[in-house]
Amino acid sequence: MTPFPFFFIIVFFCLFPFLPSSSSLHYTYNYSLHIDCGGLSNSTDIFNTTWVSDRYFTGGAISVVSEPLHFQHSQEKTLRYFPISSGKKNCYVIPNLSPGRYQLRTFTVYDNYDGKSHSPSFDVSVEGNVVFQWRSPWHETISRAGAYSDLFFTVSDDEANVCFYSIATDSPVIASLEITQIDPASYLVNDTSILVNYGRFSSGSDQWGPGFSNDTDRFGRSWQSDADFRSKVAGKTTGATVKAISAIKNVINVDRAPNYFPLKLYQSAVTVIGEGGEFLEYQLPVDAKLDYLLWFHFAEIDVSVNKAGKRVFEIVVNGENVSRVDIYKEVGSFAAYDFKYVVKNLSSAELSVRFVPVVGAPVICGLENYAIIPADLKTLPAQVVAMKALKESLKVPDRMGWNGDPCAPTTWDAWEGVTCRSTTNGSLVISQIDLGSQGLKGYISDQIGLLSNLVSLNLSSNSLGGSLPWGLGQKSLVKLDLSNNKFTGPLPDSLASSPLQIVFLNGNALEGQVPEELLSIGVHGGAIDLSGNKGLCGGPTLPDCPLFWSKNCLSTAGKVAIGLSCLVFICVVLLVAYICYKRRQNDYDFGLPHEMMSLAAKRNRYQRQKSLMTLEMESQHAKGFIPTYNAT
Repeated sequence: MTPFPFFFIIVFFCLFPFLPSSSSLHYTYNYSLHIDCGGLSNSTDIFNTTWVSDRYFTGGAISVVSEPLHFQHSQEKTLRYFPISSGKKNCYVIPNLSPGRYQLRTFTVYDNYDGKSHSPSFDVSVEGNVVFQWRSPWHETISRAGAYSDLFFTVSDDEANVCFYSIATDSPVIASLEITQIDPASYLVNDTSILVNYGRFSSGSDQWGPGFSNDTDRFGRSWQSDADFRSKVAGKTTGATVKAISAIKNVINVDRAPNYFPLKLYQSAVTVIGEGGEFLEYQLPVDAKLDYLLWFHFAEIDVSVNKAGKRVFEIVVNGENVSRVDIYKEVGSFAAYDFKYVVKNLSSAELSVRFVPVVGAPVICGLENYAIIPADLKTLPAQVVAMKALKESLKVPDRMGWNGDPCAPTTWDAWEGVTCRSTTNGSLVISQIDLGSQGLKGYISDQIGLLSNLVSLNLSSNSLGGSLPWGLGQKSLVKLDLSNNKFTGPLPDSLASSPLQIVFLNGNALEGQVPEELLSIGVHGGAIDLSGNKGLCGGPTLPDCPLFWSKNCLSTAGKVAIGLSCLVFICVVLLVAYICYKRRQNDYDFGLPHEMMSLAAKRNRYQRQKSLMTLEMESQHAKGFIPTYNAT
């Protein structure tokens, strides 16, 4: 892409702040954030816009412009720049956003802040899509006075990523960032494309809007004068001139959803004065091979045009007649009339828009031109989560540029040490991670299991520790090199189910029995090295494992033995219980027959009588008298 000459507006004032709060009292989408990049404290400008001190950046350093007197406001005088030591990719990651449509505005100024007299070249991406490039050399006025860029994009998660890519040895630089939520249906071409402003003008007036005047625009759009784009007035005479006209009363049907075009846009217009047949033409510098969205704004504010057919003209875009316009016929007088047109696959670097008269002279209130940047492929959200977790756990240094989307934009390389590939469903996935000898000192996050397409993982020769996560061992993993680190604990069982062909785990402090499936890698033509792990056992070059112990816990044989012992014990207990139960069943209560009970009673009476006789005889004997008894 070439520079956007008219996309960057030279500014010597403040950086186009968003609307004062009073202008958006009835506007539903009122989130806005204004970051003073490089600023150390919050400030409020003359338009009552609050600028927060620098935040949400991933790297870089702060500086000030070399000639601060050229700038009136604090957000213009401070910078954040990203030297090569910060990595080739640095971002502002703006959190806590609601999914929806947003406008982003950036202000970029070089001003020879580093004394090198060399305007840097760098790319800028939003949500993983390259949106514009700064190419050296800039026009002198742009490089010293600064320029703004704005675009519309969609946030699908809860954060926005604005990233800067260093080209060669240049340091990207940014002075301020502004983001505001807008109506989700505004300027909507589709749900994924980004619309980059390539020109926005208001006819018959000077530049206006937030940052230039007190005239408000709910979206924070700044409107340039059409004189910056108007190329010629041509026709039958050479004396034709452009005439600016103003409305004598308010125009209706303005400031409506979803685009909320402001009233001031329709309060002025330009037309042509001459003998007839003169046309207006605007030349819009563009980049080839892109589609462009043109948005036309009209209002019949000339009181002399009081019926249909008095002003009719044709719109010709790059030589193609795209529409015939009769404003009064469409909406009447003093009413806004807008329509859009998409230019497909532009082949030239210039877009011509001509207004050719049919009846009367053409008139126009304003025109907008946006490049339609198709959405690039993005990394699967789950894998983005995994990579962010790895960035934290592995303590990846800033110089490696692990910021933003791990794989997007595809025009740039993925994160350093990361290789991606596209899938059939149009997403990007992580296929390789190569971070050998990078001085890493953390551990492997268990979120690595989300990298379901990972083929090769190399974290060798670092100082990583902790145990190997159980999620390690994806079904896609072919090569694993974790050698010469400080990993401890057992090998995860998931490794045994991976199609691994190369495994280097030597030089760690791993423990326990090695799964037979891993040991078979060497037998089947692969390579495996487990040396230098004193706690590992069970391999051809490793000590034997204890009979009933493996991986710092019971082995399978030990578990089986304990299981059988428990089974035998339970069986014995059940058998004893059964025997006791049967014995209780056999303890019968016998009853004596009636005759035996009667006989026992008689025997008891006889014994009592005999005892009484014996006692009587003993008593008589004691007295010297022995009684006699009849035989009967």
